[in-house]
Amino acid sequence: MLRNTTSSAIGALVAAAFFTTAPAASHAQDWTGQVTLYGWGAGVGGDLTPFTGAPTLSFDKSLTEVLKDLDAAFFATGFARRGDFVVFGDFTYSSSSRNGLTPGGPASGEVTITSLTLAAGQRFEAGSETTVDVMGGLRGWKLDGLVSAPLVGVSLAPEKTFVDPILALRVNTPISDRWSVLSYADFGGFGVGSDLTWQAAVTANYQATDNLFLSFGYRHLYLDYRDGGTVFKGAMSGPLIGATWRF
Repeated sequence: MLRNTTSSAIGALVAAAFFTTAPAASHAQDWTGQVTLYGWGAGVGGDLTPFTGAPTLSFDKSLTEVLKDLDAAFFATGFARRGDFVVFGDFTYSSSSRNGLTPGGPASGEVTITSLTLAAGQRFEAGSETTVDVMGGLRGWKLDGLVSAPLVGVSLAPEKTFVDPILALRVNTPISDRWSVLSYADFGGFGVGSDLTWQAAVTANYQATDNLFLSFGYRHLYLDYRDGGTVFKGAMSGPLIGATWRF
């Protein structure tokens, strides 16, 4: 049974979903946005079976082993708003490899997970300066899973790409002049691409300057995908920290 862990890195995109800031005063028809650089100490936990009869690649969510197994990682998230219309995007990429043992002898494995989430929706005022964004959209996935076990004659790296519909909820609550808390969750799959995908994130955000915000929190991303002999069921989760520039 192979074990694999992954991911921590920094990224940037067009403006932020998991990191948020206090609302900026602007004309209702002006576009506003945020650009975020962040690191996510995400360990992976779950099982990947590339095809029927192949060894199962099992991996843990051990954050202490992330840097040991990590080959590459990139995470980015973005947000933009015009009046009550909101748009966000999120990109995750992680690749890690490890050597281990299967019942058939020594083996090596690699898992690469890429996802892109895009959604849009409506902002609502919930009182006490709290805002609630209700959105719908899509999450595209690309899974690459290499399992190589020479003694049993197995060496294959299948690739799977698919798209899930999602529903999302994002709540931003100011708690002082400089501090706010963001809670985000989405849910999807519905058997269209995967059987189930969901994620949740909570961050505390500090306004350092008029345009710069510092954030820290925790994020969990889950996927249950089955197609023919390919099965992936697992999650990426861990603490995150970032800096946001608002414009």
